[in-house]
Amino acid sequence: MILRRIQDLIGGIYDVPIAHDVYDFLVTERTQLPQSAPHASAEEELIIVEEPDAVGVSLYLDPQLLERLKRADPLERLDADNVEDYWTALEGVSHFVYFAWNAGHDKPVSILELEMQAEIDKYVATFALLRRQSPQRFPAELMRLLFERTRIDPNLAGARQRMYRAASCYAERFCRQLERGLRDSRAELGREVLAQLRRFYRLSDGRKMAHIERGR
Repeated sequence: MILRRIQDLIGGIYDVPIAHDVYDFLVTERTQLPQSAPHASAEEELIIVEEPDAVGVSLYLDPQLLERLKRADPLERLDADNVEDYWTALEGVSHFVYFAWNAGHDKPVSILELEMQAEIDKYVATFALLRRQSPQRFPAELMRLLFERTRIDPNLAGARQRMYRAASCYAERFCRQLERGLRDSRAELGREVLAQLRRFYRLSDGRKMAHIERGR
């Protein structure tokens, strides 16, 4: 099933095996979400409900989105017709994996951290997938599509527009740093890039931003 395969793709890149299956937390009916869920029109949303002794997590994905992905599986063939749906699903799975992994290590996660990591995951997982499907081709257009042509929807971002822009800006800078190593590798990602990604994944948000600002 496609979400589990995306979970395995992200988990393999970062070497973060998760005991939980994303489908066990998947919700496709908005009526099943808590009333506090803020975005009635969003196709993807990670809902986290904190209680005194527990944390509840749900991943909402629009059922029509999932149906489109079923008809045109991007993991088999990624193209202009299904890439937006793939990124929406990947963002949700990225949020789930990152939250679950950090929760399993008793590490708090900020919204900025979740969003920044999801933007990086879109680039990295898409790059790896495109190289797998077309090994001789370097997807140079990916950076432009993800970070230059993508716009933040103010209706969904609301008061968090500045935070989303910051997350995208930091992610773009990190991915541009990665691109230099990716161009030198004939593999999907390469050993040195994978090592860098795995170290970065385990940093706190403050240390991630400091790492990006240092440019290495």
